[in-house]
Amino acid sequence: MLAKDLVSDVIPALRTSDTGARALSWMEIFRISHLPIVNNQDFLGLISDTDIYDLGMTDEPIGNHRLSLFSPFVYGHQHIFEVIEIASRLKLTVIPVLDEKKNYTGLIGQSDLLSHFATLTAVHEPGGIIVLEMNHNDYSLSQIAQIAESNNARILSLYIRNQEESTMIEVSIKINRTDLATVIRTFDRYDYNVKASYMDDENLDTFYRNRYEQFMRYLNV
Repeated sequence: MLAKDLVSDVIPALRTSDTGARALSWMEIFRISHLPIVNNQDFLGLISDTDIYDLGMTDEPIGNHRLSLFSPFVYGHQHIFEVIEIASRLKLTVIPVLDEKKNYTGLIGQSDLLSHFATLTAVHEPGGIIVLEMNHNDYSLSQIAQIAESNNARILSLYIRNQEESTMIEVSIKINRTDLATVIRTFDRYDYNVKASYMDDENLDTFYRNRYEQFMRYLNV
């Protein structure tokens, strides 16, 4: 999934003639803390609600002030994982998208980013989740896939979480079956440590809620 596929058709960009009050109003409506300033198709930079309050310019056009804007952006061809990395590192609630000529084409909002990330991780697909714990040197995607497929199961998504100050990792696997008993027994036979499994809707909801909270902490929002 590419950045150009995630561009919002709802959240507007600011012009230099817009007031700080308008910017704050839009930020409140869309529950974001940043908006791009655009002159025609030229991306001038991002402004935050903190910038507006610090400059005391709520009733004046943004262009009346000398702004020290920072200008993070992604190109339309970049992958969603790169978008997530930039949003996390810079603590952004929107990410501007530019074309190859650096013309502004739109932005990606935080809620859209989370929604599309959920699609990538097959949140809405029926199935169960198995969580394995292992040393990172023991990780083998091919063997994990072979174990699942030997039980007539298919991996829908897989992601890895590193444990802090440890060589251990946690591998979460979403497969297209809710009956996980035979798959878990096979992992046991291969000496995998099955840390947890989630099969019914209530447990799956708890799992996704915990992972959502972890993801939000990762984004630092």
